[in-house]
Amino acid sequence: MEQNVNILLVDDHQLVIDGIKSMLADQQELIVCDTARSGEEAWIKISSAEKHYDVVITDISMTGMSGIELCTKIKTLNCFIKVLVLSMHDEAEYIREALLCESDGYLLKNSGKKELITAIKTMMEKGSYYAYDVLPHIYAEVKADESHSVHKLSPRELEVFQLILQEMTSKEIAEKLYISKQTVDTHRINIMEKTSSKSVVGLIKYAIKHNLL
Repeated sequence: MEQNVNILLVDDHQLVIDGIKSMLADQQELIVCDTARSGEEAWIKISSAEKHYDVVITDISMTGMSGIELCTKIKTLNCFIKVLVLSMHDEAEYIREALLCESDGYLLKNSGKKELITAIKTMMEKGSYYAYDVLPHIYAEVKADESHSVHKLSPRELEVFQLILQEMTSKEIAEKLYISKQTVDTHRINIMEKTSSKSVVGLIKYAIKHNLL
């Protein structure tokens, strides 16, 4: 990354804040310019517009305003601020909430320095980052229910849809479904267009909204 990234850390445990600051201390372009010990304190700082924040790293479970509530308010105020949810929870219900509040990333608190840095940089460069440790909990619940009339996907597209969520390549999907790679690529394009998605995260959000989880 060529430009600096201004970061606000939000957690009700000072030890966690200090730990993250220490992890990022040698990253010149990742600047922890502010901290907050609650969602309410963070919101006051963000909404005051006294400082510019590129990324907000927030705990999901805090006394008072939760990280989910904070993320929702941030995205309503300024959708360009990236929100990375940091949590000890890897259950699907928490990840689902993080997706629905339009968070840009989800990282477990037992992640190391390398993945934290990767998450921040990936969010800034590609838009989102969801740790591989948490995605399988969502993928495992994805079931295509053809009784839902709200979605526009054909039965074959629903098959491909599920396999894309499992991060299978077009070649792997083609081999599994006994169809050509070109056919899979065509299905991918159609699925993305029909669901108005640009990434796997977008497909997960679509699945949640249409009760496919």
